[in-house]
Formats: sequence, structure tokens, C-alpha cells
Amino acid sequence: MTPSIFATQSLAPSDQLQAWQDWFSPVFEICVVAQGGEFHAQNKVWSLGDIVISRVVAPPVRVVRTKANLAKAPIDHWVMTHCRQGATSVQTPKGEFDAASGVPFLWSIGEEFQSQRGHVDRTQIMMSRDAFRDLAPLLDTSRGSALDTPWGGLLGDYILAVERWLPSMKAADKPRLVSAIRCMVVASFAPSADHTIAAQHGINSVLMERARRIVQTHLRSPQLLPAMLSRSLGISRSRLYRLFEQTGGVARYIQRQRLLGIYALLSGLEDQRSIAEIAEEFCFADTSSFGRAFRSEFGLSASDVRAAARAGIVLATPARAEMTTEVTRFADHFSAH
Repeated sequence: MTPSIFATQSLAPSDQLQAWQDWFSPVFEICVVAQGGEFHAQNKVWSLGDIVISRVVAPPVRVVRTKANLAKAPIDHWVMTHCRQGATSVQTPKGEFDAASGVPFLWSIGEEFQSQRGHVDRTQIMMSRDAFRDLAPLLDTSRGSALDTPWGGLLGDYILAVERWLPSMKAADKPRLVSAIRCMVVASFAPSADHTIAAQHGINSVLMERARRIVQTHLRSPQLLPAMLSRSLGISRSRLYRLFEQTGGVARYIQRQRLLGIYALLSGLEDQRSIAEIAEEFCFADTSSFGRAFRSEFGLSASDVRAAARAGIVLATPARAEMTTEVTRFADHFSAH
């Protein structure tokens, strides 16, 4: 799935803020918090029918949805927001609350709304009321609040995981994604044994995302072993092994990530250490076994990759197809609902 991307960086500095305001009009009114020259902002949007997923990286602003906005753009979606960066102060008809970075919160585009935030990097999952009408009692009760709980942490990581996996998803995956999001929402806002079982796939997805981050952080550490991963994730060794069954196992996954890290270094010209030194840094002490593993993974030797880089030959994966659907404003992503 390829997102629609709107960004202001390529525009003249004097036009950037106005372009950002026009992009979100008439859904929201965007007001700057502090006057300045440049306004570098980007919005990626994946339109998935009953669900719209958005990622925004932007400077501080105040966002308002008024009665006039509701009349001009009568969109009625619940919104789960998770910020990697940036705290948000929110005002809704139910009251006011503050959401710190890393704490997801729920609100509704179907009512008046106001928020003020610092520089933000956030991902949002917007769910149409028509498609999730059966969840209306739960979501209407929970809207206008931050979920600063262990389940909120799981939900926030799940939102990030969904966005990371979107590029590899296909149109046929949409129904399963909608079902998985539904289960995670119910489990997060109304925890129970039954809801936890129903959301198990989503929970496993979150655990995999957390495991991925731990592995990437400790690729060069000899302590990166299954026992360390299970302790960090707070799960048993047997559950950890079940979690990695589809990736060929925990050890296989860790080895592949290390090989990918070595491949990235050899593809550049900055690191001129010997291949053996780089391999040892990534915990491959035996050069022979490293060479076999590298060739088995990539179909060529480590020296081939380095030689290609020095010759100016780029060994890269094919670029993704460009999006062809014409989208001119944020509101266009809701036109079919």
C-alpha cells in the first residue's frame, strides 16, 4: 500500500504555512503557535476504506474543529493518536486532558475539538463510525481521554507497528487489518480475558515490534540471545519461540538482522575496516561461518558487496510504484465515507 504524501519543504518559505492550512481545510483550522519563517511539515495518508491512517511530522500549531468545519466537512471518525514526539493539550466537549509523548489518546472528528502541541511526530488511526458502529458505546465513553495504562502502551506500539507494515500490505489484507484493529481497540479500552484472547494476534504483533527494536539496539552485543529477549519482553522462552516461528526462529532472525547491518556498512564507503573486523563487531567471530551465512543470505560474498560499492555500483531493491490516485487535500481521503 502506497500513501499519499503532502509536504511543504519544496515550497517557498512564505507559502509553506498557507499550503499546510489549505491542505487540512475545511476539516480543521490550523493556527501557528509561534510566528517564523519556514514551516516544514509532512503528512502521509493511507486510505483503507473504513480506516484512514495518517502520519504527521510538523512544527507547533493549534488545531481547531469548529461547528463551521463540521458543516463543511461532516466526517465522523474516531481517532486514536500516538505521538512518537510531542505532548498535546486537548479540549473536547467531554473536557480537557494532556497527553504526553508515547501515551495514546482517543477523540472524535465528529464533534468540536481543539488541540495545541509542540513539534510533533504522530501516527493516527481514524475509524469510521459507520463501520465500527457496534463499538460506539465503548468508543463514545472512552473518547476525549488519554490511555496512560499498560494496555495504552500496547496500543501505542500497535499503532506504530501497523504503520510500519503498511508498505508491504496488499489490498486483500484490508479486511483482516480492520478486524485486527477492532480487536486491539476493544482489548485496550475494555480489558478482559475474552477480549485479550481475541486480540492475541495484535498483541503478538506488538511483541514482535518491541522485539525488533530490542534486536536493532543490541545487534553488536554478544548478550543478544533468546534469554535476553524473553526477559526484556516479559514473556516465557516458549512463547518467544512461538512468536518467531514464522521468521525461522529467534536465532535465525537475529543472525539475519546482523547480516543486514553488515551489508549496509559494506555498501557504503565510510567504514574502511576489514570485513573480518566488521563481522566481529556484529558477533561473528568465525570468518568462515560468517562468509557462508552471508552468501547464503544474499547470494554473493561480502567482498563482492564491498567491491561493488568501491566501483560505484549500487546494489539496491527496486523502487516502489508511485501512487496514481489524485489527492489534493486531506479531506479527499474521507470522500467515500
